[in-house]
Amino acid sequence: MLQSIFDDMRRMNKRQFLYQMLSFGMIVSSALMIWKGLMVVTGSESPIVVVLSGSMEPAFHRGDLLFLTNYPDEPVRVGEIVVFKVEGREIPIVHRVLKLHEKGDQNNTVKFLTKGDNNSVDDRSLYASGQLWLSHKDVVGRARGFLPYVGMVTIFMNEYPKFKYAVLMCLGLYVLVHRE
Repeated sequence: MLQSIFDDMRRMNKRQFLYQMLSFGMIVSSALMIWKGLMVVTGSESPIVVVLSGSMEPAFHRGDLLFLTNYPDEPVRVGEIVVFKVEGREIPIVHRVLKLHEKGDQNNTVKFLTKGDNNSVDDRSLYASGQLWLSHKDVVGRARGFLPYVGMVTIFMNEYPKFKYAVLMCLGLYVLVHRE
């Protein structure tokens, strides 16, 4: 099979090959434009995330794909599921808001505490050193919908990087060789 792909590539003239490269570039740039458009519409730096652990079961399972929004004028409410980033951790966390702490100052500052539905204690041990509450600046987004188990592909690709590179290479070769 691999030999036939290379044979097809050899039979292409320069114009066909450049056309295929341009098509590949258009696919990649279209995906990036869609992602950036979703960021603008949802107000979230990451409008789609994958649940990576079982800490939110039974509400969400490992591999569920979450759709997020993060509009600054919406107040955080108890019971709401938020995705947040903690200083010093790369991967965002998906947990439920457990408590609100409102300060009566001129800024009406609201801080909140989170907990995974399947966890026995709150998330204070996950927060940055010395941090007891989260604020709006820590929130990546709020869960608005989900697709069950669709994100398992992402988890599988992250756990097996060789598989990820093989899939990407096959997709790239397909786009380059496919003549329609």
